[in-house]
Amino acid sequence: MLNKVFAPGCALVLYKPELVEKLHAVVNANLGEMDKLMTCCRRDPQFASATEIINVCPGCDKRFSKDYHNTTTISLWEILAESDSFSFPDYKGQRMSILDACPTRENEKVHRAIRTILHKMNITLVEPKNTRTKSTCCGDSFYGLIPTEKVIEQMEKRASEMPSEDVVVYCISCIKSMFNGGKKPRYLVDLLFEEETIPKTYEPDAWHNELNVYIDKH
Repeated sequence: MLNKVFAPGCALVLYKPELVEKLHAVVNANLGEMDKLMTCCRRDPQFASATEIINVCPGCDKRFSKDYHNTTTISLWEILAESDSFSFPDYKGQRMSILDACPTRENEKVHRAIRTILHKMNITLVEPKNTRTKSTCCGDSFYGLIPTEKVIEQMEKRASEMPSEDVVVYCISCIKSMFNGGKKPRYLVDLLFEEETIPKTYEPDAWHNELNVYIDKH
């Protein structure tokens, strides 16, 4: 029997730990009771038998699916897109753009699932020119490769491509990037539970330091 675990991802735990518990309850309701995996995706979970990881973070999905033995992945978005039990809120046709996260660039299943969820929430999606498999980085992936002020310039450039002020994101770092670029990020998990998206730590140096400190401790 295939073992299943739910991996919320380090960034979501830092962002809003209460959402981790809400999502865990959703996963349990849809797939049966399962444990949370709190190991960072940069470390091998060392499963002894085949395990499917239900994830929220695009980076977790990519690393867990490609880097380690005995692991397969499925995004929570794919599960919710097929769910008949989750009570989706109604955003009454509100117009929003979308930023597809870099690690999902080749994963069209995730792109389709997220757009299905947005449709279920009655959100009118206004796609940017570069989207889905042609999506370009929010700017955060440049961090550590170029000076921080140039990273922010990349964030501003990507944000300027969004045709709507409100931008759906499903990566925590994309929240920071769109905020730095002058847009209003709408994190997908926040949308599910009708919560406001709060940038919190958004300056690139401070955010990456916060994230690295957490990862080192876990």
